Amino acid sequence: MRLAVKRIASLTCAAALAVSLAACSTPTADSTESTGSTSMSAPGEGTPPEGQPPEKPDGAPDGQGGPGGQPGGFGGSGEVTQGTSANTIDTDTTVYTQTYESTGDDENALRVDGASATLNGITVNKSAGSSSNTEDGDFYGQNAALLATNGAVVTIENAHITSSAQNGNGVFSYGEGTTVNISDSTITTTADNSGGIQTTGGGTTNAANLTVETSGNSSAAIRSDRGGGTVNVDGGSYTSNGVNSPAVYSTADITVKNAALTANNSEALVIEGQNSITLENCTVTGDMSDSGTSADENLHNVMIYQSMSGDAEVGTSSFSMTGGSLTGKSGDLFYITNTHSVISLSGVALSNEDTTANLMTIAGNSASHGWGTAGKNGAQVEFTADAQVLNGDITVDSISTLDLTLKNGSAFTGTINIVDNADGGTAVADNAVVTIEKGCTWTLTGDCTLTSLTNNGTINFNGHTITLADGTILR
Repeated sequence: MRLAVKRIASLTCAAALAVSLAACSTPTADSTESTGSTSMSAPGEGTPPEGQPPEKPDGAPDGQGGPGGQPGGFGGSGEVTQGTSANTIDTDTTVYTQTYESTGDDENALRVDGASATLNGITVNKSAGSSSNTEDGDFYGQNAALLATNGAVVTIENAHITSSAQNGNGVFSYGEGTTVNISDSTITTTADNSGGIQTTGGGTTNAANLTVETSGNSSAAIRSDRGGGTVNVDGGSYTSNGVNSPAVYSTADITVKNAALTANNSEALVIEGQNSITLENCTVTGDMSDSGTSADENLHNVMIYQSMSGDAEVGTSSFSMTGGSLTGKSGDLFYITNTHSVISLSGVALSNEDTTANLMTIAGNSASHGWGTAGKNGAQVEFTADAQVLNGDITVDSISTLDLTLKNGSAFTGTINIVDNADGGTAVADNAVVTIEKGCTWTLTGDCTLTSLTNNGTINFNGHTITLADGTILR
């Protein structure tokens, strides 16, 4: 992940202290001790798309890495490097009430490698040991508490999983064909770059009724990274407390239903590149501070962007939310930059407690983090409000576009305005196109500028005007 979360490249490269392996519980007959490292060619790895750097630019956000020095190298090894494991399950088995522990560097407390395993009532504790390479930890599961890999199918119930190790993700699903099904369990991580549930390389994670809490920087509660995958979450609570640690960071297809998603020191949600977040009946809250990798660009609650790091394909980002609530305590409710995005809201209770901020900002960025080229890195947004109440202002800079549709009785109170790009980029056509369908209402709170307007509903001007690109003034 990157983010606003993209992990920062300014990692501290202090040599890791040698840490003796803590005595693990005696392996069961279905577990074998593993001391060799795992390294193989990484599917999908290699030369990034033209114009993208081979590794994350300095300061790039990523619900994975954020401010604060991290141990180990940065940039990835270029191949799948998963380190060692204190305990490995590599044959089909069922395990009850087993305890797995690790204090070693680059070491999983438990690895399920290519096997079908059912784990009930287990305890996994990664209490120490750092990752020698942050991206190998983020991409491949090196140093995670529990790693499923090589097509493993793992069912976890009633588990207690903790990690206090740097770059020690809680439960990690890596690679196509690998599936983690986890339910009625708790996952707690306390160090930086340590997400709750992490999915990469095309893996799958299905989670139900989890209690996940992370405290480190760049430690999203629900997290994905290079190679993406599929994540389905139903029920539970997912809380992050660190800077650059959203509740959800997506470089995958992530669906969350009936859950509480809370980021206490970060934006709530982030989508990078050609990936998605779909929410149904979720309670979402974010509180981004004015420090962190993306704060110098914009304070916000939902960020949709393309980092150009190579971790997410360039393409259309998708955000859909139905029912539930979305609350932002600081900054704009939505910020979209350097990507094309399709956004749909239906019946969501929106609340922005920062009265000075926008409902939505669509704009280019300074490119100081490598997010495209300044003056050319605007966003293109197709935004549909379906039976939705909207309040607040929307700004679109001159190198970006907004196509807004109000439908099925939606009501919007606020303004829309086209503003100059901060870096003097060449203006594009159709900056702000608005369609108001029958039965919908737009109530103006100030003067507006649009490219064009199709109105089959009602506009309450309240003494204000709408100026169109052709010079027409509506009042």
